[in-house]
Amino acid sequence: MSKLSVFVSLLLGGLIFTSCASTSSSSNQAELSNQAGSAAAPVAADTIQQKAEAIKQVPRSRPQLIKKASIALIVNSVDKSIDAVSQLINKQQGDLIGLKEQQPTKNNGRHTASITLRIPQNLLEPTLNELAKLGTVKSRNITADDVSNQLVDSQARLTNLRKTEANLQKIMDRAGSVKDVLSVAQELSNIRQSIEQIDAQLKNLQNQVAYSAITLNLEAAVSSTSPQSGLGSQVQETWNNSTNSFGRLTVGLLKLGIWLMVYSPYLLLLAAGVYGLNRWRLHTQILRVQPLEGNRQEGNRQ
Repeated sequence: MSKLSVFVSLLLGGLIFTSCASTSSSSNQAELSNQAGSAAAPVAADTIQQKAEAIKQVPRSRPQLIKKASIALIVNSVDKSIDAVSQLINKQQGDLIGLKEQQPTKNNGRHTASITLRIPQNLLEPTLNELAKLGTVKSRNITADDVSNQLVDSQARLTNLRKTEANLQKIMDRAGSVKDVLSVAQELSNIRQSIEQIDAQLKNLQNQVAYSAITLNLEAAVSSTSPQSGLGSQVQETWNNSTNSFGRLTVGLLKLGIWLMVYSPYLLLLAAGVYGLNRWRLHTQILRVQPLEGNRQEGNRQ
């Protein structure tokens, strides 16, 4: 009986010890997890903050924009405005692309001009401001087209094609047969042609980004009338008209003389026929008149 009680006591004590140990271990694990969570929280926050700062520090590439502008002005004098625009183009180191000027054709018409110029993009706004000072702004417009992706794609394609060109060149150097050499040479020619095309497109885009086009429309404020010519101008104009008329008449007479010389045989024949016909008529009239006169003379004698 004593052995059985001892065994039961030992069994109950083991159970109690095991439960206490599990409880203490679970509490220890909870404490450790809490400590780990509390320690991990600031670490995660620090990591997120560092990433945000790193993103801020990464330089963002500027958008590559093709800018175009148009401005319409009403000015007092179109001629003076054109001269001022030419001076402004030289000052801003730009280029004059086109000029179309239209003079008034009627008394109520207005002198107009359309100018297309190209200016460095960083001077676009200052140039528009200077142009606006030439007269009254009728309209003003600026458009921009982002070609950043096109530039990046073209640059990447150009880089890959140049790598392919270098690899093909190495293959060609190691090629043994004539057939292989010709095949690689043909492929190299195609690759180089593609490189030239993409390089030209890339330079064209870069040029359009570097320079902006401006279309300037000028219109006179008032209708212009044709000024009356002075006395000297009128005399000069009359002299020119008379000399031109004399020259045309002289040339016409010379042409007529040439025609008459060419057709002179026919004219002589015609003149001879007319002369012969007249002589025949005259002779016929004389023959008719002679018998009548003879009869008159005989009557007078009787």
